Amino acid sequence: MHTTDVAIIGAGPVGLFAVFECGMHKLKCHIIDSFEKVGGQCTALYPEKPIYDIAGYPSILASELVAQLEKQAEPFSPTYHLNQQVTEIHPVDNTGSKWKILTSNGTEIEAKSIMIAAGVGAFGPNRPPLAHLEDYEKKSVHYSISSKDVYKGKNIVIAGGGDSAVDWAIVLKDIAKSVKIVHRRAKFRAAPDSERKLNLAAANGEIELVTPYQLSGLQGVNGVLNHVEVENLNGEKRLLEADYLLPFFGLSMNLGPIVDWDLTLEKSYIAVEQSTCATSRKGIYAIGDIATYPHKLKLILTGFAEAAHAAHAIRSHLYPEEIVHFEYSTTKGVGF
Repeated sequence: MHTTDVAIIGAGPVGLFAVFECGMHKLKCHIIDSFEKVGGQCTALYPEKPIYDIAGYPSILASELVAQLEKQAEPFSPTYHLNQQVTEIHPVDNTGSKWKILTSNGTEIEAKSIMIAAGVGAFGPNRPPLAHLEDYEKKSVHYSISSKDVYKGKNIVIAGGGDSAVDWAIVLKDIAKSVKIVHRRAKFRAAPDSERKLNLAAANGEIELVTPYQLSGLQGVNGVLNHVEVENLNGEKRLLEADYLLPFFGLSMNLGPIVDWDLTLEKSYIAVEQSTCATSRKGIYAIGDIATYPHKLKLILTGFAEAAHAAHAIRSHLYPEEIVHFEYSTTKGVGF
């Protein structure tokens, strides 16, 4: 049986930063994640994707961000329990200050508080409804990019209209032989500056915008693509030369065991009090994409702020008799 101050469920960027914030409050952490590596979606789906909205970094690769967050957490000696899922949580008493946590590997942790930083929960890609799609998956159809070099000199078709589709089109245009982006509308749902860059690249002939079209079929041999078929609302079809299809239609969200933990949920998110990130159960907090409150912005930097709020709230919850004076890290330093 392990014992700790805070059990953090989820080792994505927000969970990793929570280790640092808890450490600054002298709270020890154990962190649990179902993946074999830390980093969440940044590691599993887009390690080579540049991120532009991290303070102090005009641009940073997702994998580099994860590495820096690991390094930032390191002085506080967190214990990682990877490649296992939290299956059960049980209050040891009615104070909200003692919880028993069980994982799929049989690990038992007794924690004084729980912080859920599980992102979108168990996730997988939303797959396009195409005949024989499974024949091409992992060979020519990729839902995430782990290495940009795979696409060097290749014909790429990207499907989708959100940030992932637009950002990757902009990145891959300098690597691939050709990049076409298929979307059912002429208007994209990406950040305004990203859409501006996309339209500029299209005007310069670096990217072809295939709108308004939708995917309708795949052509190839033994799972190796040669063409992607698309169709517009009038039933008109086009064949796009393609070595790879990258469908970026977002993630399907599955909270898994979390739905059985008696937390107040709003759709597929955990409702929290914004100023503390406290859930409906005393001693349990939620941060990052899995947490919701009015006017929530789903950004990594929002999750970072929530980690700070939750760590401060947990310290006050566990030690209510102590007056906690906020100190800047520049004056307090790092470590105990």
